[in-house]
Amino acid sequence: MNTNKVKELVHYLDQFPQCSIAVSGGIDSMLLAYIAHQHSTTKVKMVHAYSPAVPVSALERVKAHTKQYGWDMLVIDAKEFDDKNYINNPVNRCYYCKSNLYIRIGEHTQGAIFSGTNMDDLGDVRPGLAAAVEQNVQHPYVEVGINKQQIYAIAKFYNLSQLHSLPGQPCLASRVETGIKIKSDDMLFIDHMEEKVRELLPSFKKIRCRISHQGIFIELDQLPEASISEKLSEQLRHFCAEQNRIFSGLKVYQKGSAFLNGITHG
Repeated sequence: MNTNKVKELVHYLDQFPQCSIAVSGGIDSMLLAYIAHQHSTTKVKMVHAYSPAVPVSALERVKAHTKQYGWDMLVIDAKEFDDKNYINNPVNRCYYCKSNLYIRIGEHTQGAIFSGTNMDDLGDVRPGLAAAVEQNVQHPYVEVGINKQQIYAIAKFYNLSQLHSLPGQPCLASRVETGIKIKSDDMLFIDHMEEKVRELLPSFKKIRCRISHQGIFIELDQLPEASISEKLSEQLRHFCAEQNRIFSGLKVYQKGSAFLNGITHG
């Protein structure tokens, strides 16, 4: 692990008398919060926006770390579900999500607003970055040139076991195919489906429940052996039927498969 990168990150954070960090519950923002609180002189407030699109496990993780490290934490409603542009789920849905998030954070805090965006994120099509520019949100990892691999290495260096083994967890709305409206009950269904699969396949890193125009798909790192796939499919088919939904099968994970027109994250 390159400790110089951590020093550069802390030096960057120290330039700000006070700041707030948008903490989603994923490794990027959680590690940034840890570094800022433990090693920087900046006065930092963590802000977690909880909504139906946030997995319950993410909120629990944020609360656990807040208690463990004594973070100054604020949980807010970003009100993206009040925004018809977000609900309609266009290809730039993330723009409206992040706009609402950063506006609400600005209303509740003072000083700079930081995100967990890293160097690798710049290679994707991410409409939320445009919202960050408009709201003058800073990206400390980008400022000092830290990528996702280095973030995992830093988390491991500090023995943050809950983080350095944590797979990527985009918001639940990222599972819904473009053009299908975002609904609270769909978010709850997605979260429950993924938790069910995770219980049966605990070693799998990529688990996505996709709501598509063709039905409900589960995407995995790789397809399990036939007997396990059959058992899993039967359980998911039954659960979907109870919810008046159609289970359409298992697939190999494809980044951004719920999106049309070249949007590549999720």
